[in-house]
Amino acid sequence: MGAIRTLALIGAVALATSGCALLPQSADLRAVAMPGQVEPIHAAAITRDLAVFWVSSNGCTDKSDLFPIVAHEGAASTITLRRIEQDVCETPIADGVEVIWSFEELGLTPGSRVSVNNPYQLPSTIPTT
Repeated sequence: MGAIRTLALIGAVALATSGCALLPQSADLRAVAMPGQVEPIHAAAITRDLAVFWVSSNGCTDKSDLFPIVAHEGAASTITLRRIEQDVCETPIADGVEVIWSFEELGLTPGSRVSVNNPYQLPSTIPTT
């Protein structure tokens, strides 16, 4: 059954446009089936044309493991970052890793008003030996 779920997820991701899903303006995020799970983030920064996130990593996380969902409400947009692939490596990175999407990738106009819908999580302390 795991292979079927994996194929279904791959198909869903392949149908999304340029790494993001654009929801109708009035979409209720709770009512829309979304891939993966909401990813707690260490930090986020939104510039004129970039969305930058810092997320936890066990050593193998990269941009393709995460999926940004963009919801539009009037002139504002909200990004919810979701993890679609687990990081099963065993070399945690203390401060996490940085992942960046351009507004073009997200289907946003440069300078758009954007907020982030992910919970914040402090970086874990990795013991030194």
